[in-house]
Amino acid sequence: MTIKDKIQKNKLPKHIAIIMDGNGRWAAKQGNERIFGHEHGVESVRSTVEGAAEVGLEYLTLYAFSTENWSRPDVEVNALMGLLVQAINEETEKLKEQNVRLSMIGDFDSLPPEVQAKLTWSMDELKDCTGLNLVLALSYSSKWEITEAIRKIATEIKDGSLQLEEIDKNLLEKYLATVGIPDPELLIRTSGENRVSNFLLWQIAYTEFYFTPKLWPDFRKEDLFEAICDFQNRERRFGKTSQQLVS
Repeated sequence: MTIKDKIQKNKLPKHIAIIMDGNGRWAAKQGNERIFGHEHGVESVRSTVEGAAEVGLEYLTLYAFSTENWSRPDVEVNALMGLLVQAINEETEKLKEQNVRLSMIGDFDSLPPEVQAKLTWSMDELKDCTGLNLVLALSYSSKWEITEAIRKIATEIKDGSLQLEEIDKNLLEKYLATVGIPDPELLIRTSGENRVSNFLLWQIAYTEFYFTPKLWPDFRKEDLFEAICDFQNRERRFGKTSQQLVS
């Protein structure tokens, strides 16, 4: 029996989010520049998306580029943006064959024009797909997202289209970048780091965490399946007792 065969389809998480970490360290171990690790990380994305589609996952969010990543050396940022354009060009047709729909969360306007154009093209090409929803977090951070939500709410209060008394948890969620996307039930982080790095802070309030020492370029769909099996062996109580869950 393979690890994939052990997955219980009736207990599959609806949404998995992944912090893809360790590209630079992987490249350093090979005696190469950081971009070498990013290039090999594309194969990990390909395998992981394929695995998610195979098991019937509804949503997969990949933390591809944070707002903090803009502070990296220009040569690395430019290489990453070029790699993103190349990957979109090469992978869009494959995603269509797998019935994968593409969307993004993050500060779209901060991305280079070529990246904006390619993303728009790819999302349009895949808009009719009905399988896995692949969400790329690009130029994204939770602090940016929540700040933007507060700014929009404050603007509507100021112009009178929204009343202070109307603000609650449900309303705030309508202003987040993830509106319409269910909160992730499982968050995976590679490379052995045990932190969330400003990622989906609002949305992961009740998310299960799975940390693996594998560096991202070594991560494959079998590792995704392993994480799902681990998740399915956990008891999720949402503040209740075990007795309440079975009663």
